[in-house]
Amino acid sequence: MSETRAPSRAGTLAKLAATIVVAGALVAGMMLPFVGGSGLVARNSASLLDALPVELTDQTPNGMTTVLAADGTVITHFYENNRTPVTADQISPIMKQALVDIEDSRFYEHNGLDVQGTLRALVTNLAAGGVEEGGSTLTQQLVKQTLLQTADTPEEREAADEQTVGRKLREARLALALEETYSKDEILTRYLNIAYFGAGAYGIQAASQRYFSVNAADLTLPQASVLAGLVQSPTNDDPLANPENAQTRRDQVLNRMHTLGHISDQELADTLAQPVVTAEGQPPSNGCVNASIGGFFCDYLEGHLINDLGMTQQQIDNGGYTIQSTLRPDMQAAGEQGILNTLPMGDALVGTYTVVEPGTGHLLAMANNRQFCSDANNPACESVNFNAVASKGAGSTYKVFTAAAALEQGYSQYYTITTSDPYVSRVYRGGCNATGNRNASSPYCVVNAGNYPGTLDLEQALVRSSNTYFVALEDALGSVEAPVRMAERMGMHFDRANQTPADQIIAENQGSFTLGPYATSPLDLASAYSTLASGGTQCDPNPVISITDPTGAPATLADGTVVNTGDSCNQDAIPSGVASTMNQMMIGDTVASYGTARRAAIPGHQIAGKTGTSQGNVSVSFIGSTPRYTASVMVFNPIGNQNVGGFGGNKPATIFNDAMSPILANEPAQEFPAADATVANGNTVLVPTCGSSSECQSAITGAGLRYGGQVSVDSDQPAGTFLGVSPAPGTRVQRGGSVQVQVSNGSAVPPAAPTEGQPAPPVDPNAPDTNGDGQPG
Repeated sequence: MSETRAPSRAGTLAKLAATIVVAGALVAGMMLPFVGGSGLVARNSASLLDALPVELTDQTPNGMTTVLAADGTVITHFYENNRTPVTADQISPIMKQALVDIEDSRFYEHNGLDVQGTLRALVTNLAAGGVEEGGSTLTQQLVKQTLLQTADTPEEREAADEQTVGRKLREARLALALEETYSKDEILTRYLNIAYFGAGAYGIQAASQRYFSVNAADLTLPQASVLAGLVQSPTNDDPLANPENAQTRRDQVLNRMHTLGHISDQELADTLAQPVVTAEGQPPSNGCVNASIGGFFCDYLEGHLINDLGMTQQQIDNGGYTIQSTLRPDMQAAGEQGILNTLPMGDALVGTYTVVEPGTGHLLAMANNRQFCSDANNPACESVNFNAVASKGAGSTYKVFTAAAALEQGYSQYYTITTSDPYVSRVYRGGCNATGNRNASSPYCVVNAGNYPGTLDLEQALVRSSNTYFVALEDALGSVEAPVRMAERMGMHFDRANQTPADQIIAENQGSFTLGPYATSPLDLASAYSTLASGGTQCDPNPVISITDPTGAPATLADGTVVNTGDSCNQDAIPSGVASTMNQMMIGDTVASYGTARRAAIPGHQIAGKTGTSQGNVSVSFIGSTPRYTASVMVFNPIGNQNVGGFGGNKPATIFNDAMSPILANEPAQEFPAADATVANGNTVLVPTCGSSSECQSAITGAGLRYGGQVSVDSDQPAGTFLGVSPAPGTRVQRGGSVQVQVSNGSAVPPAAPTEGQPAPPVDPNAPDTNGDGQPG
């Protein structure tokens, strides 16, 4: 439509004359006179209906797509055009009348083409020196605007707007076909839904909100007359930018309505006496940058729609869908505040907090100390979604995959290993920094972060996060394949461009796998640990519950298939007994006196967790689960290797506590299932009770253990007195393990240290980190 309020008299004459020519051509070539009637009828209606393109057979134009949070609040919209289609009964009658009167007063009389109206408009507009009445019918305008707004290519847009007799003929023919297909009220409603009213507002509902902050159903005569006048020149007559022009055009509409007898003398006088009064409304939010909450969640959701569900951006922006997402605003807000309590907005260090629901994979929150935007001059702006991408290593969080793999292979939580520090691997290669032997073909070795007991069982080693124990456990497994495949089965990915592929890690038998040196996604960590929290069910992260079209039906792809928004889960990803046993072991990380994540503990709630710190403390992590939620926290500098200060049990555990405490405070406590006895005991047997050296020897071998001989120990008992066995009766020892019989040497000096297999004294959780693994802490 023209953007000029006062076209030349010659231009107006030319356009209207062209319409008359078109009308004559249609009469001569396609139509027969309808004697005695006021319009024309098609000689062959079927041929006209067959010509309708699909764009013109839709009942209403689609509007913007709306994204809802789990509680129904609006997160944002996606749209090319700000449009909200409404039904006929959602548009005020005075609005319909005003538009018909000024644009096509014979709308209810013609059959889509109005020669008489065109001639009258020619005379009226020439006399006025400008466009006061439209030359095309509303039906013709609907055809043109529909083809323009649904054009997919520049060529299609040009064809819909070219000033040729051929285009006019096609437009008029399609208008006649529309009149044969739809009622007048449907055509008028569709026009009001597709017309552009300026200021970015497409359709009457968007225009009503934009200019007057009301719904289309509530428009008054003063408001309706302004909007009806806008469709001919929405920029020139914009009541926000050009109120004087808008008032002049409004008065033309009012006078036309009065002339046609549709408003009274009093209504005309009262409205003309008023200035144009607007109540500007802001356009709806558009895109993730303008999301009301969870900008990074929104970004992940948009990528999921395209990359995982197969939708196109054009489809999302113009489909008018309602997307019900999984985002919990309360959890998102708590996560954002939990991070800000430790790291300011825009700090050099990024803190990520990512929450998924075990058993469904629903993504509940995705927070960090950044805003989703792309201003390079604003340190608080970030367009990279650090919650989802793989950036830094996650340190000892990978020990969980080794422990789970060992449990699955029959190693028990009591599996005991005595290691030196440094520990030199019997299986893996890669050199040993601790001894100065950096030859890659030499045995791989590792040291602990601080002082650790030399003898630990699997549960103690996991809670304390002993590096030497877990490399030794990898030695026992013989290969990293089982831990790597366990990680994949639980939900980890190693296929990003900056990651080492899983097959390469296995092929090269990289013994450092259990220490987590690889670039890791915080979302992957939350997803993988949620597999344990769910009892072994692995679910891919899913930010969407449903997607419906404007009719409420499930959304479909271009080929007609329904968009699959269902959860993608594998209920048998890992054995449930392995999962329950791992959860019970990991609870110790937050409650045991030697646990590395005591800051994450929330009184009254079980938190199963694990800390991790990468080499040089350049990233620190904590992942914690309850039976309902799994949340990962990572802290790192995204653009450099900066020592972040502290370990996984410091900043990350604190952020977890601050973010999760407000949520759990309003919920009843839930406990994890008990450990699976078969898995927990694994390949161990109980050390038997016995009363003498000879009796013990037979009892030990009878239990499937190896008799380790008789040893003398300091005691105030007479020399040779039987004292017991080591490990003590009731202790679990792996099948085939050694048990010794103890007798007194009569020295009257009590034992100086616990015997093998007994709990070792705790170590300082804040001991210095000597190798960058970050444990304890």
